[in-house]
Amino acid sequence: MSDQNHPYRRATFMLSVASLSQLPVDEGAEVAIVGRSNAGKSSAINTITGINALARTSKTPGRTQQINFFEIADERRLADLPGYGYAKVPLRTKQKWMKLIEDYLQRRQSLRGLIIVMDCRRPLQELDCQLLAWCCAAKMPVHLLLTKADKLSRGGAANVLQEVRKEIKEHFNASGELAISAQLFSSLKKTGISEAHTCLDGWLNFR
Repeated sequence: MSDQNHPYRRATFMLSVASLSQLPVDEGAEVAIVGRSNAGKSSAINTITGINALARTSKTPGRTQQINFFEIADERRLADLPGYGYAKVPLRTKQKWMKLIEDYLQRRQSLRGLIIVMDCRRPLQELDCQLLAWCCAAKMPVHLLLTKADKLSRGGAANVLQEVRKEIKEHFNASGELAISAQLFSSLKKTGISEAHTCLDGWLNFR
């Protein structure tokens, strides 16, 4: 399937929710996307879908304050979770967002996998590692999207990817039981899209 014909290009906004009671019906297949507030999550969603204004981007990190759902096809969705870890967001707000994320991840039966967005220049920070540890405990498949790869040289980015994969294997997936993958990605250069699609295709059963 060519990128031009991918179902992600038909993505439409469904709804925003601030509590679990507002979630759409827990049926079908869902992939959640989460990451630090300054990691380029919204830009990544727009690049993956090919729809520039699907997820709102802002120069002020932390704009996503609710879970935003995008319908890809019948009973197949993307869930854009609130960004975490940005220092200028009030502590109370941070705690509320993290509780919403935690409860969603624990209870959502239709969740097939989690994409964790990380700036490739600052991967695997403390909150990223906490989330990865939870995924391991819950046996939740994870795909790491190392964004802003254009900010590094090709060799530098490749070294980061190699190091991240090594850290994952040593500290989070030593037994190899959990599906944890990682890739480089650039919204600016439009690189890594096909690899991201391949991951999503498997989770959302588009193959």
